Amino acid sequence: MSLKGKTLFISGGSRGIGLAIAIRAARDGANVTIAAKTAEPHPKLPGTIYTAAEEIEVAGGKALPVLCDIREEGQVAEAVQKTVERFGGIDICINNASAIQLTGTLQTDMKRYDLMHQINTRGTFLVSKMCIPHLKLAANPHILNLAPPLDMSAKWFKNHVAYTMAKFGMSMCTLGMSAEFAGDGIAVNSLWPITAIDTAAVRNLLGGETVASMSRSPEIMADAAHAILTRPSRETTGNFFIDELVLREAGVTDFSHYAPGAKGPLAGDFFVPDEVFAKTDTKVARPFG
Repeated sequence: MSLKGKTLFISGGSRGIGLAIAIRAARDGANVTIAAKTAEPHPKLPGTIYTAAEEIEVAGGKALPVLCDIREEGQVAEAVQKTVERFGGIDICINNASAIQLTGTLQTDMKRYDLMHQINTRGTFLVSKMCIPHLKLAANPHILNLAPPLDMSAKWFKNHVAYTMAKFGMSMCTLGMSAEFAGDGIAVNSLWPITAIDTAAVRNLLGGETVASMSRSPEIMADAAHAILTRPSRETTGNFFIDELVLREAGVTDFSHYAPGAKGPLAGDFFVPDEVFAKTDTKVARPFG
């Protein structure tokens, strides 16, 4: 199965997992809109919408970089319209943009609280809302939210309730929209990693090089996303997929190339239910539990 000729609208895809998904699709010959805020290089956040577009083109796809703050309804509407004008429609919506701050209630200022909810929950809702009229016209339409399973355990809330609420808001979009648009044949799923992924967020907020050395590369999420997005949309909706389990189902047995420098157990990610680890022989430590 291939994404050749398909058009992806990706929020926040100038780096990390979003960019990896874009490049994997580009290798098939897909069209990709990168809708993100980064137009100028940042000292701690490598990549811009323009460097991402260059990488997509080099990989074999067609790219449209659009400067877009997904908190702004008008900007999202314009980005979607530019995508349709350039590529003729939208086949896939990837809700990748996310904000994170791992602080307790008393340490979380409301400006940061609002940012996480506006980008994570509201942004996912808004981008999906704007793409859905075009997805209804697509042959195999998908929405994929980079959001966790809805594991309502207090341990995921007690240390960073504001972030968990905002991230689970993305997951609730999956739960609700998958049922709402099932009749239209639009697949709405979530994808989440079983281990930490080596991204700017991990390096800047979750332990730097130490945790990065216990993480997998974003390519595992890209390969898992590709496996999901090439499935029939009417048969693949309402799921909270875990990256490694998706790839195991697709026949992958060797995951070492996703973490070639790892010397011991990998770092387990937030929000992964305990029973998921029983389905894999991957050695995982749980520093975030």
